[in-house]
Amino acid sequence: MNGNFHVINPEGRDGDRFFRDGAGSPHDPGHAPVNYHAYAACHGGAFLRRVGDLPPATEIALVLLRKRNLRAVLKTLAALRSRGVVSLISLKESGSHQVADFLNDAGRCTLFRRICGEADGFLSSTPELSVLYHSAGCRGGFFAPTPYPLQEAAWDFSVPILERSGIFVGTREFRIPSRNHWRAVTMAVSMAERHQCPVTVVNSEGRHGRKLLEGFVRPGLDLRIVEERMPYPEYLRMLSSHRIVFQLDGSAVPGQVAGDALLCRMPCLGGNGAVDRLAFGAPPEDPSALMELTSRLLTEDAFWTDRVTSALGRARESLGFSAVRALIKREVASLGPKYEA
Repeated sequence: MNGNFHVINPEGRDGDRFFRDGAGSPHDPGHAPVNYHAYAACHGGAFLRRVGDLPPATEIALVLLRKRNLRAVLKTLAALRSRGVVSLISLKESGSHQVADFLNDAGRCTLFRRICGEADGFLSSTPELSVLYHSAGCRGGFFAPTPYPLQEAAWDFSVPILERSGIFVGTREFRIPSRNHWRAVTMAVSMAERHQCPVTVVNSEGRHGRKLLEGFVRPGLDLRIVEERMPYPEYLRMLSSHRIVFQLDGSAVPGQVAGDALLCRMPCLGGNGAVDRLAFGAPPEDPSALMELTSRLLTEDAFWTDRVTSALGRARESLGFSAVRALIKREVASLGPKYEA
């Protein structure tokens, strides 16, 4: 399937991106090979907005669903069928709160069922959504985590442990209950005070977020609030200056925060995203156990190194480009003889 698998985001805002060299360089123009772009990148494929721009040799296309593009998705599926291209569908916003919002409309639910009946199958970026696609009428499909270029030297953003310090809070949205962002900041601040290290929080909510974060400011606490948008490589370099990523995100997301941590060769703990669980394991249910794990990762170099090494080993086997590419090939073939690539 290499070069014959592509992603279509009908009427999307992201520009077209061809990943002929796979992950390429972090400094290549266009969207980085992460999230749904990574499905195209791991195949040497393209991320496109229009079905008409698909290369002639296309065998399989992953079509992304959003709240406002469902009729365009139906037209895309019809065009793929006329070309003999296998069609897979996937919700582009797949966190539990995003899916609940997507389904909170009768018209969208009707269109979603039509789409599930028209597509050849689904590719779910989280295991939780497989039952949703099946129940809405998909004939088959599978879970495939969003891949990361973990074996590409250009995408290794690691720095020595002695050059790392502090906690990076992985979540950003105070307004979304399942993110548990306020509680995550509270616990991170508590740990930073205990261990006399910095804590960094990204504010993406303007004045509202700034006012809430100001409530954490106190003498002796090194609280760093990041508000400017950064190019992805610059963001990863900033992330890698920290010792750990900490979050309590319970949204069952694909797990880009954990994926970013893997590229920076650092632990990510507390979240329940798909990448989080595959690489770092399920978070401790007991808050005191989570705090103890955080303390050890902040203070014990050997323990930190062992956790990172183990996580990378698991991630390369389940999240690396070659691993996810092989998984998709195997699962598409299992849909039936006509789908074998």
